[in-house]
Amino acid sequence: MKAVWQRVKEASVTVNNEVVASIGNGCLVLVGVEKGDTEEDIKFVADKCVNLRLFSDDNNRFNLSLVDIKGEILVVSQFTLYGDCRKGRRPSFTDAAPADMGRQYYERLCHVIESRGVSVKRGVFQADMQVSLVNDGPVTLIIESKRRC
Repeated sequence: MKAVWQRVKEASVTVNNEVVASIGNGCLVLVGVEKGDTEEDIKFVADKCVNLRLFSDDNNRFNLSLVDIKGEILVVSQFTLYGDCRKGRRPSFTDAAPADMGRQYYERLCHVIESRGVSVKRGVFQADMQVSLVNDGPVTLIIESKRRC
């Protein structure tokens, strides 16, 4: 599982000219599911999303997590995170999980995050979405469950 984690002042997802999800202070996470991902990958990414200390304390140091600031998270599925651009001009998506698995793991990730006390908003799986955000910092990280060792 791969996630792009961005600290935001606000973020939203629009589908067919209708805002379907929006958050204030917190993070936007774009998430891709890979063939072969497991429950352990989901738990690893969920833990990082809620517990990374990337919010500033009173001394302007990264000492607070999403849980600490009682922030929100907007999770958006994005299979293109597994696009392989090494050959040619059209990316290959053979490493991305099939849609059914992707949907199941995406939903499971959201549930695990919610179980940790964080308010989760979702994009629409397999929809053509417009994602808006006000990046804070900017602070952006890539979380890869296969690189956890």
